[in-house]
Amino acid sequence: MNRLPAVVTDIEGEQNLHIITFDYAGNRLKMMGLDLPKGLHVNAHVTLGIKPSHVAIAKNLSGELSYSNQLFATIVSIENGKLLSSIVLRSHENEMQSFITLSSSLRMNLHVGDHVVLLIKASELFVLEVLDV
Repeated sequence: MNRLPAVVTDIEGEQNLHIITFDYAGNRLKMMGLDLPKGLHVNAHVTLGIKPSHVAIAKNLSGELSYSNQLFATIVSIENGKLLSSIVLRSHENEMQSFITLSSSLRMNLHVGDHVVLLIKASELFVLEVLDV
């Protein structure tokens, strides 16, 4: 499980749907969810969670994407299995993991030290814990 420290900067809601904006190391991240975690408020410190299987990797990215969350990262390690590659990346001071297919890893010619962009849909980001409760 990937864990990122962040601060809530905005909460928008309509009926049961909420869009929550966070600051993670100067980057804006957005989360879409139905229920607000207990104690969540603007300026709350939180730990965000992202499953490794929900972190996409882009190399030589150009153009517009619908992904709300795009983080610059550097590849720290690559472990190739028979079907999947486990990629460890550093974004700011935090390490994150991504699981992608081996064929995608090979097609993209990924190497340790490559600079890439991590892509995370707003619906895949979640609050693991609210630290200010």
